[in-house]
Amino acid sequence: MKKIKICGITRKEEIDWLNETGVDYAGFIQFYPKSKRNLPLEEAEKLLPLLKDTIQSVAVTVSPTKEQLAQIERAGFDVVQIHGEVGDELLDAVRIPVWKAFNVSDLSEFERFEEKENVVGYVFDAQIPGSGETFDWELLNKIPVTSKLTILAGGLNPANVAEAIRATDVDGVDTSSGVENDDGVGKNKEKISMFVEEARLAQMSVEEAR
Repeated sequence: MKKIKICGITRKEEIDWLNETGVDYAGFIQFYPKSKRNLPLEEAEKLLPLLKDTIQSVAVTVSPTKEQLAQIERAGFDVVQIHGEVGDELLDAVRIPVWKAFNVSDLSEFERFEEKENVVGYVFDAQIPGSGETFDWELLNKIPVTSKLTILAGGLNPANVAEAIRATDVDGVDTSSGVENDDGVGKNKEKISMFVEEARLAQMSVEEAR
């Protein structure tokens, strides 16, 4: 089955909803105060133990520093997702699995990260991450074949996740704003359930068509 990640988690009740639906990954925005979903590390540390063992925690960062990455490791995150710039020296020092996030304007860097053993996955996002906007999924056809995990993000929601799964060959899907309340504050239980259900139904239809 396709992997499912719900990003931008900030509250205990949201953890409960993820546990109920059985998603694969929970994303927490770290050290990026520009985002309304940014969560102080000490708050994230309180939520991580509440996740089921089957759900991996992902610290989502933008051009993190060495000290920030060290704090993320000490907090007990399973994976760190890195947007923006990250040098080879900094990347090589990370001791937990890394997902490198790309947007439609920086795919030229793909090959550099493909050579890094600790980079175990990629997240393909819109040009402005977190904007809730989709991008041309046909661009993913230009990515070289990789054995690493591939996750599609950028404007996915219950209404279009099935189309995204049918149109791409990624390993998983990722949403944040697509499952938020209508006022944009906090996640919505029903939208999370709908997103997961639509993703799983689409995967089943793809498998049946093969």
